[in-house]
Amino acid sequence: MSKNKSYHCKVLAVDDNVNSLEIIKRNLEGVRHKVITCDSVQRAVEILNDNKIDLVITDLKMPKHSGLDLVQHISENFQDIGVIMVTGYPSIEGAVAAIKKGAEEFLAKPFTHEELLSTVQRVLDRLTVQRKAQASVEPDATHGMMGCSQAMQQVFQLIEKAAAMTANVLISGESGTGKELVARAIHYTGGRSSAPFVPVNCTAIPEGLLESELFGHEKGAFTGAHTSRAGFFQVADGGTIFLDEIGDASQSMQAKLLRVMQDKEIIKIGSSQSIKVDARILAATNKDLEVLVKRNHFREDLYYRINVIDIHIPPLRDRREDVPLLAHYFISNYSREMDRRPISFSDRAMQALTNYAWPGNVRELENIIQKLVVKVDKEIVDIADLPEPMRFTIGYEKGLNRSLALVESEHITHVLASVGGNKTQAARILKIARKTLREKLRKIEAINQRSSAER
Repeated sequence: MSKNKSYHCKVLAVDDNVNSLEIIKRNLEGVRHKVITCDSVQRAVEILNDNKIDLVITDLKMPKHSGLDLVQHISENFQDIGVIMVTGYPSIEGAVAAIKKGAEEFLAKPFTHEELLSTVQRVLDRLTVQRKAQASVEPDATHGMMGCSQAMQQVFQLIEKAAAMTANVLISGESGTGKELVARAIHYTGGRSSAPFVPVNCTAIPEGLLESELFGHEKGAFTGAHTSRAGFFQVADGGTIFLDEIGDASQSMQAKLLRVMQDKEIIKIGSSQSIKVDARILAATNKDLEVLVKRNHFREDLYYRINVIDIHIPPLRDRREDVPLLAHYFISNYSREMDRRPISFSDRAMQALTNYAWPGNVRELENIIQKLVVKVDKEIVDIADLPEPMRFTIGYEKGLNRSLALVESEHITHVLASVGGNKTQAARILKIARKTLREKLRKIEAINQRSSAER
């Protein structure tokens, strides 16, 4: 499907009916696809071995070997070919069998020109996403971050700009989005890369110890101070200090941080002498600091000091196109770590992953992939192998033509996903009994299974 080819993609059409082959060939070549045709599964296998095929469109019922045999052969031997099953005898059983073997779409004869083209386009769109996900990604280029979405491309551009400057940076985003990765990328691609990068989690250090940790202390400054100790700001001198979750810093600590930024010097606990420090400050928060400023919970002057350059990392649910790419990256990492063949996802399973709300963002995705690599013995992960909340996120129609049942189902799945699958919390938010929620989830799963079988 390269742009410098004279055709969009290469299609193999397999059918023992010459007229059906001619219809497929004429329609697809009319939109600049290259089409190879044959009348048997045996011949199709030979063509697949000798040609780079993007998409196979096969009839279900043929002499000697059926289309299901061909679909199974493709599933077992080729990972980069889309498959559409065509039949003049449509049935749910046939569709289920085809999907289980590896077909992505089920097209009933007689089909219209529009039905053929739209089905082909859906498969090719998914194939494009899959190929992007399987493409070799060099994480060093973005220091462990990746994303093909426009939102992440904007983040990468801001990182480049921030790295070329010395101004303070505020990195905002929900938990699990990768705020520290952004900070590290800024430091290690900037002029201070050879100096220390010192991360400090403002919530992980008790308030009583935070000042000592940040600014250091002299021997005997307090009980237990048996020796003098340099603080994080001194350690980061010439380099970068990363203040994570700065929105949780106390008012007292905010005042001290402001003084360091203004004066470029610190005073150790137990000392009266100031020490000059040159540390670039990168701060991060998962809270809305502007709201905290309005409520007088965060100093306005400190906010403007740290927010010279603002980088917001979008949540994973706002860049769903990055899910396949990230999933493949984590699969590769953990498969190598555990010395096993990489797993892959069925189309339904990847759709469920993409539709999931990801309240824990990239960190949650990584955790899920690690568990799947450990627990799932087969090579292809299907929707039944996913955690329960994800099984109810196959997706629904949009717009005003949705039924009340679908609107209710969609709302329930979103609420459930937002609380990480906790049914008790979801039932409380929905103001229904937990038993009622279980019954509704069973109905939703039935809808998903029915819609998948009827594809």
